[in-house]
Amino acid sequence: MHKKRKHKGEDPRKNNVKVRKFRKHSLNRMNLGIPVFGFIFVYIIIMVIMASRKSTIAGYEVQLGTLAKNTTARAIALRDELVVKSGSNGYVNFYTHENQRVSNGALVYSVDESGTLSEILKSKQAMHTDLSEDDLREIKDEIVEYRKTYRDNLFSTVYDFKYALNGTISRISNENLLSTLNSLSGNMIPDNSLDMGYAPDSGIVIFSTDGMEELTAGTVDASAFDEAKHEKITHNDNSLVSQGDDLYKIITGEKWGLIMKWDDTWEEQFTDGDYINVRFLKNGNTSWGQETILNNDDGRYLLLTFTNSMITFAGDRYIDVELLTNDKAGLKIPNSSIVNMQFYTIPEDFLTRGGNSDSDGFIREAYLEDGTKSTEFVDAKVYDKEDDLVYIDTAVFNPGDVLVKPDSSETYTVSSKASLTGVYNMNNGFADFTKINVLYSNKEYSIVESGTNYGLRVYDHIVLDGSSVRDDDFVFDTNL
Repeated sequence: MHKKRKHKGEDPRKNNVKVRKFRKHSLNRMNLGIPVFGFIFVYIIIMVIMASRKSTIAGYEVQLGTLAKNTTARAIALRDELVVKSGSNGYVNFYTHENQRVSNGALVYSVDESGTLSEILKSKQAMHTDLSEDDLREIKDEIVEYRKTYRDNLFSTVYDFKYALNGTISRISNENLLSTLNSLSGNMIPDNSLDMGYAPDSGIVIFSTDGMEELTAGTVDASAFDEAKHEKITHNDNSLVSQGDDLYKIITGEKWGLIMKWDDTWEEQFTDGDYINVRFLKNGNTSWGQETILNNDDGRYLLLTFTNSMITFAGDRYIDVELLTNDKAGLKIPNSSIVNMQFYTIPEDFLTRGGNSDSDGFIREAYLEDGTKSTEFVDAKVYDKEDDLVYIDTAVFNPGDVLVKPDSSETYTVSSKASLTGVYNMNNGFADFTKINVLYSNKEYSIVESGTNYGLRVYDHIVLDGSSVRDDDFVFDTNL
């Protein structure tokens, strides 16, 4: 192998040529990084521009909830009540049951002016009346019902129960005395000393009065709720009464009402004519009452009118109730998030799947550059389906676009619009309209139905102020 020999006197600069060429070649290789750094620089610029377009928006995390807690209140019962007064002085005895319906003209009581009636009955041992199975069953049912409704915080009802039970037993006995009373010789009772009392009207008999029988919804004031001023007065058998004393009352109508003091927090919960479900704390039963808001002389009151359950509470003037205002539960969102948005409505049978994916869309008529008629597939997100129509963003089509029904020559021209109520979902970094179904609202919040198609889900993040963005705007949640 021959080696190139180095001759004396050779110019040393020739030996440096390769060095320069090498360095020049290295520089050319480094120039390849310039486009890379340029690309990174452009990317940074683009991101800065996008960031400048991205709004910093306050968000709200969707949670399950209710709008208001159930409200308890003490109410006054208003009924059509007719008070019956004693026509004479003497000892009273009753011949019917509490809460029993009587007909007009039925015998209800007697007043013995001479005081000899009970002595006569005792002498004939009429007071020792055996109770029938039906009588015993009635007493047992009354005891069982009281045990069901007893509450420690309503201990005063023990005395009401005592008087009611004594009255029931006495009246069961007195019913059996009527035959004996009818058989007594007139000579045994002084003339005109026995005053027989008959019902002046048909209705439910209550053997107590409280002076509030003529109270109406329009005359109720704060003093009516002072229970100490309206104590219940009850006359037992053989008690002494005077002429003009209130003996009992008859409730002549099935319609009745409960009136209670107004609470300012109810402003958005009650409306004249609406109905509300009410739970009676005495027995846990519920009933629907019609709402009426009254402006009486000393303030506002809420009146609830019922057409059933009257006889259950016929002997009660003050009744504790729970107003079931939170029977609507769902997703709780602020009202400020709610917006309305216009959409094209297109028959659902024009919707298909196609293109290069499984996404929903439509077949639209199109024309090629040479004027030839053709079709194209257009991706389209469905925001809602209702009455065989689908709701499509108005940005997808232009008015007048012609859509072709799949596997058919039928066409549809895009034009019809309708509005949807919804919020802007911001889970993916942009404002994405999501339809909602509002169940109930107050001044600040709404309860939205959960589990709906195309709707919200728990823990979704939505734009707090829906009016501050537009659909598809880039957004960033300041709460994250």
